[in-house]
Amino acid sequence: MPEAAPDTEPQANLALGVVGNGSVAALIDAQARVVWCCLPRFDADASFCALLSPRMPGGDWCIELDDFEHAEQSYLPNTAVLVTRMFDRHGGGIEVVDFAPRYRSHGRVYHPVLLARRVSPICGSPRVRVRLRPLCDYGARTPERTSGSNHIRYLLSDVVQRLTSDVAVPLIERELPFALDRPAHFVFGPDETLTESPAVIIHLALERTLAYWHEWTRSLYVPFEWQEAVIRAAITLKLCQYEATGAIVAALTTSIPEAAGSARNWDYRYCWLRDAAFTVRALNRLGATRSMEEYIRYVFNLVTTDHDTEIGPVFGITFERELPEREVDSLDGYRGMGPVRVGNAAWRQRQNDVYGSVVLASAQLFFDQRIEHRGDQLMFERLERMGELALRTAEQPDAGLWEFRGRMAVHTYSAAMCWAACDRLAHIATQLGLSGRARHWHEHAVQLHARIEARTWNAALGHFVDTYDGEHLDASLLLLADIGFVKARDPRFIATVDAIGATLGRGNYLYRYTAPDDFGTPQTSFNICTFWYIEALHATGRKRRARTLFAHMLKQRNALGLLSEDLAPDSGEHWGNYPQTYSLVGLIQTAMRLTVRWEDAL
Repeated sequence: MPEAAPDTEPQANLALGVVGNGSVAALIDAQARVVWCCLPRFDADASFCALLSPRMPGGDWCIELDDFEHAEQSYLPNTAVLVTRMFDRHGGGIEVVDFAPRYRSHGRVYHPVLLARRVSPICGSPRVRVRLRPLCDYGARTPERTSGSNHIRYLLSDVVQRLTSDVAVPLIERELPFALDRPAHFVFGPDETLTESPAVIIHLALERTLAYWHEWTRSLYVPFEWQEAVIRAAITLKLCQYEATGAIVAALTTSIPEAAGSARNWDYRYCWLRDAAFTVRALNRLGATRSMEEYIRYVFNLVTTDHDTEIGPVFGITFERELPEREVDSLDGYRGMGPVRVGNAAWRQRQNDVYGSVVLASAQLFFDQRIEHRGDQLMFERLERMGELALRTAEQPDAGLWEFRGRMAVHTYSAAMCWAACDRLAHIATQLGLSGRARHWHEHAVQLHARIEARTWNAALGHFVDTYDGEHLDASLLLLADIGFVKARDPRFIATVDAIGATLGRGNYLYRYTAPDDFGTPQTSFNICTFWYIEALHATGRKRRARTLFAHMLKQRNALGLLSEDLAPDSGEHWGNYPQTYSLVGLIQTAMRLTVRWEDAL
């Protein structure tokens, strides 16, 4: 379908491409407009913030085609390089190639805070104009700007960025249209003089970046079915890991509402230990274990101090423990649906499942012989601290994985994850030959399991419940078999899966819960919960139904194969922060579980 012309401002949507390299990430719409990018890192000031409706003009980087008619967009296969083709009403067309350089150089991975664009004519006589309009302080002001013969410097809130181009500087500064009769190149990066022309820099960087992603995807263990979907999800998860520390953000955006006008607008540009652990486990399934090693280093940097202090659920990507939450008045929000929040008050919460999340994410280090620096006794002793905190907090009230702000309870999932911490520590100790520690953790796991089981199985209702002595359901109960708390074919688990489907299901989708919370009754389905339900159906023997639901969920991805956090069941519209690591994890895990074996398919 043809896109709206640039002079009729299109409604914001989540049909966005993602380019990045582990230092920087940008969201680009279907007309090659950079609408979101935080500089110099994922959780910094949003220099490009058009996605959240700045009150001042700008916050974007546009390559506008005169008399625009329609566009098409895709990734180069198995890479994070995005290609947008736009056509005008007179037979003219251009191609915009967007990427952030990432490749191996001098024994390390080169990943600068840099966006590269190449704009080429492909047919006719196209005329374009370049609008590069970053803002500062979340859209509150325009940056100071100076220019030289071939560059423009922008003094942003936290960094100075330089645009170097082979397009004449006045054409960019004054946003003048010009005939595009040859490729134009744009390097937006550190305030440094380039040693080669922009054309040479981009040609070499693109060639090396393509080679990097091709090598990375070749190393993945992919399922026989749905390979394209899994590879795209895996690449996007990799783009959500901050290379400098190993932290993995829950999403690249803040304040995309979970539903229209719901005020469920949160800042997800931080590292939740739980979400990151899910991401690590998904990438591990594909053989991309280096992300796990980098993430574990990040976690150990957090937990090696304050040995008796409980661990929070979320941290900044450069180890910040406090994430003060505030509302930003200079941005009206996605489609004008504020508030826009920076920071996240969840850092104050107790979420007891984090201890199990850390142990489960680390366990493969002790068993996988492909890993260069495998887990040893010292690492095990650090993890034992997680086990001790799990035992201390397992049966204490917390906010739960859904981060309720107005109530606390002893949540089944949190308690079960604390059990999982003890259980896995017993297995790790056995692997290391530490028989005394293995007995210690096994005994605690057995005792804790019995207590949890007694308080969370509701015989009157015939299913597990979401809290100790509770009466309600939530989707996290679908994970009890996945973490090994019950067997998948246990009649109690099957009954719980059926009850969840009947209570939380809405057609082909699943809600995380339906009881009202601090913001009312949820209005959208939570994508990872739908994937959990599909996995549970498959594990309990309903394989045909599982495959049908999974095929439906694959169709709900946007045109570039990505997912946000939530879907509106009636329309299939994407809501919530984007791209959502939870959702992409769910896609990968479900594909790996449901696929036929290579041996059976060939």
